[in-house]
Amino acid sequence: MTIASLPLDSAVRKAGWRLLPFLMLMYVMAFLDRANVGFAKQSFQTDTGIGDAAFAFGAGVFFIGYALLEVPSNLILARVGARAWLCRIMVSWGVVATAMMFATTETSFSVLRFLLGATETGFFPGIILYVTYWFPERARGRAIGIFYFAIPVSLTFGSVLSGWLLDLDGLGGLHGWKWMFMVQGLLTVAVGVWAYFWLDDRPAAATWLSADEKRALQEELDREDQAKTAHGAAVSLRSAFNPTVLGLTLVFFLVQIAVYGLIFSFPSIISQMLGRKMGLTVGLVAAVPWAIAIVAPYFITQWSDNRGVRKPLIVAMYLALGISLALSTWAAPAWGFAALCAAAIGYFSATPILWTHITTQLRGTAAAGGIALINSVGNLGGFVAPNLKSWSEATSGQPAVGMAVMGATALLSAIVLALLGERSRGG
Repeated sequence: MTIASLPLDSAVRKAGWRLLPFLMLMYVMAFLDRANVGFAKQSFQTDTGIGDAAFAFGAGVFFIGYALLEVPSNLILARVGARAWLCRIMVSWGVVATAMMFATTETSFSVLRFLLGATETGFFPGIILYVTYWFPERARGRAIGIFYFAIPVSLTFGSVLSGWLLDLDGLGGLHGWKWMFMVQGLLTVAVGVWAYFWLDDRPAAATWLSADEKRALQEELDREDQAKTAHGAAVSLRSAFNPTVLGLTLVFFLVQIAVYGLIFSFPSIISQMLGRKMGLTVGLVAAVPWAIAIVAPYFITQWSDNRGVRKPLIVAMYLALGISLALSTWAAPAWGFAALCAAAIGYFSATPILWTHITTQLRGTAAAGGIALINSVGNLGGFVAPNLKSWSEATSGQPAVGMAVMGATALLSAIVLALLGERSRGG
């Protein structure tokens, strides 16, 4: 290590401790508010009379609202700064998430789910873009991997919290699912306000970095931007719409179908395995695969950064995800549960590396627009997942077929990525 590298290493280390835990907290709330509908399913449908098809549509329509404004939202963030824009996003979606407690008809349920997606739009790609402002490429895979811990943390913590809140059924004259939506939505509003006072837009504004650390970090980030340009990375918004980016969008779309098919169905699968209604016990068991998935991605993303291996590792993990999902509902309960654990590890280990791979392809305005394009179109897989799964199960008359179809989409995503060319060096 040279003397010149000391301020840079110190700045990256400080940024990691300062920013990543809070970004994780923010994404915990995001994933909790979009995925808790799976826990509400049984009691919500019982209390409101909403059928399976209408529930599947409402669960998925979130992603239509999410996709519509994703690209402009990220372009606005790039202009006005992450602190103010991420705060705005969180507070607005927290208000809508709280209002979900008043969804009692098919129409109100679908409208509020659509609005929840529309208000959350831009959050995830905004975070990914924000990470590129603070972490050089050599540390970015690990940083995104740590940030991605938020999804299994959210599902672990959220499974237990959601189960406990559902057990409050009748307290204060409210159904358990109303307590769940209200408490989790208000927590999001609180974290959104906190974000405004905690985040800094760029290294130059960080009072917790020394002048040498600010300069070293910004110089390294600027040097990487120049290197990307020299190696053909897309820079303008128009240049982001190239075959490589469109191919990566298809990869993300397919794998999102697989993972949201799992996430929306997982509480019901565990409830059926245990023969118990949704509540704290189901929540505790449902938390296990996500808890396991918290640990593995750290070591796998670290290995990826150290070796510089990106695409082959992602392909292998998505293949494992597809096979695990396909086997999960055909095997005996114990083996099926193990397969679900393997699926969680595969997805949460590979996807941070996928986003690191994506950020090597883009810079400048293209990074803001391209990341948003991949995420917004890709997340439409969340709309397709519950509807495709419901349709395949109803058509075949076999509940296990639905999860096998989800697994097939993960296998297809791996194949598309393996065949996809590169635009710039690395990966």
